[in-house]
Amino acid sequence: MGGKQSKGSVTEKDKAILDLKIQRDRLLQYQKRIDVLVGVETENARRALADGDEPRARLALRKRKYQQSLRAKTDGQLQQVEQLASQVELAQIQKDVLTGLQQGTKALMDIHAEIGGIEKVEKLMNDSADQMAYQKEISELLGSKMSTEDEAEVEDELAALEAEVGGKEQTQTLPSVPSAELPEAAQREPKPAAVQEERQAIPA
Repeated sequence: MGGKQSKGSVTEKDKAILDLKIQRDRLLQYQKRIDVLVGVETENARRALADGDEPRARLALRKRKYQQSLRAKTDGQLQQVEQLASQVELAQIQKDVLTGLQQGTKALMDIHAEIGGIEKVEKLMNDSADQMAYQKEISELLGSKMSTEDEAEVEDELAALEAEVGGKEQTQTLPSVPSAELPEAAQREPKPAAVQEERQAIPA
């Protein structure tokens, strides 16, 4: 929406912090130049004294003193800039913390509301008159919020559980194997009586 800024946009706070950091960097660079000038004027004063030129040495020391006073002023300015940048960043951090607390509070309220809903579900589940209807309503509600893949996984899990339960019931209904040994097979029937060794001769 137009009222909201995108994540990639630069806010006024970002610009302010950037400007302060630029000023800080400029002050730091200026301090380095001052330190160089102080060293140069110190060396000029030494050379002037070595040459016996006291006025020139005095002038060099005065220039050095002036540069040192500028250095002290930039120290104060640098401290103010860093302090202000820290305050701006701290204000943003506090704002982010406040936003996080607000979001956390809302999340807790949502959780409490959800817990209340679960308690209501349990209460209605205990009511035998509405139990089946409520189970159907909850099942349809959950099903409407699930993706096709999730629903397929539920069906697969249900089939696996049915197979597992069915296997256990089949195992329980099978007759037990007898522990006693089976009796020995009955002796085979005796062979028929032997044919008479001698048969009566058939008359010619």
